[in-house]
Amino acid sequence: MSKINLMKNIIILLLTFTFIQSIQSQDKKLNIIAIGAHPDDCDSKFGGTAALFAKMGHNVKFLSLTSGDAGHQSEGGGALGNRRRAEAKNAGKALGIIEYQTLDNHDGELLPSLQVRHQVIRAIRKWDADIVLGLRPNDYHPDHRNAGKVVVDASYMVIVPNVCPDTPPLAKNPLFLYMEDRFDKPYPHQPDVVVAIDKAIELKIDGLHAHTSQMYEWLPWTRGGDASVAKIPTSDKERREWLSKRVKNRSSNMNSEKRASLIKWYGKDYANKVKYIESFEVAEYGMQPTDKDLRRFFPMLKK
Repeated sequence: MSKINLMKNIIILLLTFTFIQSIQSQDKKLNIIAIGAHPDDCDSKFGGTAALFAKMGHNVKFLSLTSGDAGHQSEGGGALGNRRRAEAKNAGKALGIIEYQTLDNHDGELLPSLQVRHQVIRAIRKWDADIVLGLRPNDYHPDHRNAGKVVVDASYMVIVPNVCPDTPPLAKNPLFLYMEDRFDKPYPHQPDVVVAIDKAIELKIDGLHAHTSQMYEWLPWTRGGDASVAKIPTSDKERREWLSKRVKNRSSNMNSEKRASLIKWYGKDYANKVKYIESFEVAEYGMQPTDKDLRRFFPMLKK
């Protein structure tokens, strides 16, 4: 065989190998875990994008660090925790995600303790997570703040073999993202990735609709007591319509920074048609992705 033919064969083999790797990379199913303080936290901030991931065949898990056993005006304790656990499972089914787990830590008492950190480390490892979503450690609710902090505390430790040695460490650090919040101090949410969720907005509403104790009882009560709860529709259909307006209103909130990010990822023509979004900030911990990486991690983004 001549040197020219040999070189041609080597080039063909390299191109074939590169093509196969590219196809395998595209076909790889992502493992995504979103971690909140209470059942319904992840649904409200990530539900639409989670449904899109699930539709594409990726593996999505929601983890609530507490049982939610304090989030009600007239119920509480184990009975409420069980009710909220059942609601979470129904929400997971509505969104199409694989698992919705609620831990037994008490609502209103969550601390970024070593015990909870180890629970988070083990959960991330067992899911073999490529993407981890958490709350920012600044929020009105102490459980939200502490849930955010404990995920930050776990972010490096997931690759350290001598920490939680009973659960094998990850080979590499996942991509850690913050879900959006409305707080500006010490700095506002940065919309590094904005996902169009128009195709999943009804699924997001269905997921939240499953959290009856929160959407139609507890949260209205916190905004005006029994008088506010009395204004909530009683039929299932009317309740969902009532909730739909509120979810769509929140999901359409788009400032100039979010719009610029949406245009970056989808192009101006497509972005102009988008009504509903969810926004995510790349955490300063874990993998620091390039734009190419982010497109791989968010395959629903338009090229």
